[in-house]
Amino acid sequence: MSRLSTIAMLAAALVALPSAAFAEDLVFQLTNSSSYSITNFFTSPATTDNWEEDVLGQATLEPGTSVQVTIADGSTQCNYDMKFVPEGAPDLIVNGVDLCTLAGGEYTLTDAK
Repeated sequence: MSRLSTIAMLAAALVALPSAAFAEDLVFQLTNSSSYSITNFFTSPATTDNWEEDVLGQATLEPGTSVQVTIADGSTQCNYDMKFVPEGAPDLIVNGVDLCTLAGGEYTLTDAK
């Protein structure tokens, strides 16, 4: 195989890598810096109208605590809507959070958002 063919194949493989990364699980740290206990936390790709399963399950995210969140829904979406259900307060919906940019980082919930 010629050197030019090898370089072309490597370049094609590198171009394919970013699209494969979008299919990976989205992982981030969710920190509750609000004054409320979060009893339920739902996410959903921004392109759908239905919420996915409760990420917290039976757990409650108390003020000042964090949890690692993994979204493994097989979606190629980056923009997700989030619904927080705080104990004793109205639900909070945050639309269009880019979880691909956030991946590996932290999302902090405060009383202001």
